[in-house]
Amino acid sequence: MSRTGDSDVGVALVTGASSGIGLELSRLLAADGYDLVLVARSEDTLRKLGEELQGDHGVNVTVVVKDLARPESPAEIQSALEERDIPVDVLVNNAGFGTSGPFAEADLDRELDEIQVNVTALTELTRRFLPQMVERGEGRILNVASTAAFQPGPYMAVYYATKAYVLSFSEAISEELRGTGVTVTALCPGATETNFDERAGVSDTPLFRGNVASAADVAEMGYRATMDGKAVAVYGKKAKLLTLLVRVTPRSIVRKVTRRMNTA
Repeated sequence: MSRTGDSDVGVALVTGASSGIGLELSRLLAADGYDLVLVARSEDTLRKLGEELQGDHGVNVTVVVKDLARPESPAEIQSALEERDIPVDVLVNNAGFGTSGPFAEADLDRELDEIQVNVTALTELTRRFLPQMVERGEGRILNVASTAAFQPGPYMAVYYATKAYVLSFSEAISEELRGTGVTVTALCPGATETNFDERAGVSDTPLFRGNVASAADVAEMGYRATMDGKAVAVYGKKAKLLTLLVRVTPRSIVRKVTRRMNTA
């Protein structure tokens, strides 16, 4: 991919870059020579990561401290980059979180923040940076969805619904962009070793008591799929099989099985 800034490769913006899959994707991008824009809430963690990547790979790193639960954040991110004349060649919408428990008892503000981060901010960032990619005739967008996108999720209703949106949205615009030089990839991992399960309160559920993938392995697979321009990347043979079974299994059964997986 050609470049309009300092790097011969390009600039990659990664949200949720401070840990988990976002952290590992940042390392992969830096290893390939991408300058980075790292976005998360934790300034100290981002700056430490930036120093690591600059030292290991000689890339330029810009830290943008933003909470994507704030509706103003996507516009502020774009403005900050425009002021510094930093283009975005690769957009990684990785930031996201989950909640668990009966929806009728949920903290409404928390649920709305979840939609803001997982859906609204992802959509807005994509819309803000996509036109420039189309104009240049090249670009990559990676939206981190989940295997949760393929079925409803009792006791994690909002999380599963947000990831279904991410998958559908990503596939749709991937098709719209065919032939433009810009690609969109939806990465769909299952249970992964990040702080997601602790934050969502699902560490003791069957979903996370089984085989859990490493964030590094998921990031590697998603990164290669993105660079290859694949529309959907499901991590793991078992997960791929399950996504196929969901399509042919009665929805009533799918709901019951998922409910069991999401309760301790």
